Amino acid sequence: MDVPRLIHEHGSLFYLFTFAWTFIEGETFVLFAGFAAAQGLLSAPLLLLAAWLGSFAGDQCYFWIGRRFGLRLLKRRPLWSARVDSALGWVKRYDKWFILSFRFIYGVRNFSSFALGISGIDWRRFLIFNFTAAFLWAASFIGAGYFCGRAAERMLGELAEKLSVILLGIFLVTVVAVFVTQRVRSRMRRQRQATEAATP
Repeated sequence: MDVPRLIHEHGSLFYLFTFAWTFIEGETFVLFAGFAAAQGLLSAPLLLLAAWLGSFAGDQCYFWIGRRFGLRLLKRRPLWSARVDSALGWVKRYDKWFILSFRFIYGVRNFSSFALGISGIDWRRFLIFNFTAAFLWAASFIGAGYFCGRAAERMLGELAEKLSVILLGIFLVTVVAVFVTQRVRSRMRRQRQATEAATP
């Protein structure tokens, strides 16, 4: 299979995947995609746009979930409280600077927008800073991947293109493996809970 040709012919799917993946998280994929863009396999501007809008839309969604259902969800998910409290602590101390930077803080990002929704911050303020922060994040990670790809091209020549394809392939396989593993663990957990509930 000619993978570079496949990417060229169906590149729009990669941009859609970039949007969908950055809606959730996306740093690793964005780096690999930027690396591939350096080899001409993908368009860097389109990747930037997809990652920017995906990240922005995802955090806006989590913000509104926090605003509308946050306290009720925390009652049902007490394990989330520690992470949400941590994010709220950052919000109180740094306010707008936290909104601009939380995507770059490991272990905080997943709950930050949700916590910001709970915090009562004005939605217009969050919208503006979130839009700016999403661009900075997308530009940083795609730029890092792109420049690493250009450096690899200078050092490895034609092998750099193959490396970019391999990296994207490894990432996609990893995503599928993690998804399957989570489904299996979830099913085993439900079976164990059902067994424990049935045991007198």
